[in-house]
Amino acid sequence: MGVRRRDFLFLATLAAAAASVMAAFGQAVTPAVGPTGSGAQSAASIPDFSGIWSHPYWPGFEPPASGPGPVTNRLRLRGGPQRGVSDPRQLVGDYTNPILKPQAAEFVKKHGEMELNGVGAPTPTNQCWPEPVPFIFWTVAMQMLQLPDKIIILHGVQVRHVRMNEPHPVRVTPSVYGDSVGRYEGDTLVIDTVGVRTDRPFAMIDMFGTPYTEALHVVERYRLLDYEAAKEGLERNAKENFRLPPDTIPRVADSDPNYRGRHLQLQFTVEDEGVFTTPWSATITYGRPPTGDRRGGEYVCAENPRYSGRKPTVPTADKPDF
Repeated sequence: MGVRRRDFLFLATLAAAAASVMAAFGQAVTPAVGPTGSGAQSAASIPDFSGIWSHPYWPGFEPPASGPGPVTNRLRLRGGPQRGVSDPRQLVGDYTNPILKPQAAEFVKKHGEMELNGVGAPTPTNQCWPEPVPFIFWTVAMQMLQLPDKIIILHGVQVRHVRMNEPHPVRVTPSVYGDSVGRYEGDTLVIDTVGVRTDRPFAMIDMFGTPYTEALHVVERYRLLDYEAAKEGLERNAKENFRLPPDTIPRVADSDPNYRGRHLQLQFTVEDEGVFTTPWSATITYGRPPTGDRRGGEYVCAENPRYSGRKPTVPTADKPDF
């Protein structure tokens, strides 16, 4: 299949970084309870989300089982074993999705026109910029570290810090990943994020150029599911997203097709009254990578933006962009 080589090479290097994360951190961290308070939960009852989780699909978001869902690709594969899924060669967002307000729909439409014209629309991924939530959820490998007072989530080489059992400050200082606070609700980890910077290049929440404003509010809910419970999400994913061939990504970013153990499902809700007509949701259903191969890889990006139509040189900047 003539999938853009630059996309797969970029995905491969980013996924490879997740393997080096395991090498850097060694053994998984045992989850522990946060500071004593009304939001704290006993250590014995905290679910263990540790380890590397994989989701080798492109562009990533799984539409919800019901209700308003994310912008999806208008272009679908017309043949082959993955017929009907999102065409990985061109990401042309459905600007007619009723969740979009008119101005936001225009952003998505223009982004898709660039893809159709063969230019290759810029995104934080192909331009090597930090990725905000929920954009960052596309990454094909993720590792979660549960510490006494915070959660650390590694998406490739990008790192998010989540303070546990604390409120947002009265005045949030906007940042690339936003201000994230978390708590446990029984077997579910809930992460609430606000304050994502808008004054930055490539400010979008998905691969289709959907914009966001300072009102962006994202709530993540992570749960461990038995295979039978996760199966519905896996099937929704397989109908929407293109599964990356195993030979294009390191094994640490692949998922074992025979794995029938516990899965990790992220269900997230997005609100932004400046962009959307209604809150909407999506899921990411993670599996475990095959065992045995934990080779890492070197990742170079910040000085080397890539997109179709141009062969980059290294480096392309005299100083870091961020």
